[in-house]
Amino acid sequence: MAKKTKTVDTYLAALSPEKRAALERLRKIIRAAAPRAEECISYGIPAFRLDGKFLVGFGAGANHCSFYPGAVVKTLGEELKKYDTSKGTIRFQPDKPLPSLLVRKLVKARIARGRFTETT
Repeated sequence: MAKKTKTVDTYLAALSPEKRAALERLRKIIRAAAPRAEECISYGIPAFRLDGKFLVGFGAGANHCSFYPGAVVKTLGEELKKYDTSKGTIRFQPDKPLPSLLVRKLVKARIARGRFTETT
């Protein structure tokens, strides 16, 4: 995203319809899995924070969408083997969104871990 956005809705409005739909779906799943979390923009991307600390984030790249659940990615290695992952990121194609159950599992694991980083 070239311009600095201030709201999740503004960030999503600037995306292609495919990416926007995939990320809106992800947003809804995260919200359901962590109802106490609040939306924010953190490090230039849409995110959720819990008790004032970064919980998870999501965003769009040039050729993919990303979900940022942090270090819990390595705890679900087998379940994530068909996705492009790195230390705390899962990349996916907008037309092949992450399964709801997997997203909920990652969000719940992140909450259970309880090690959030301060947001900016």
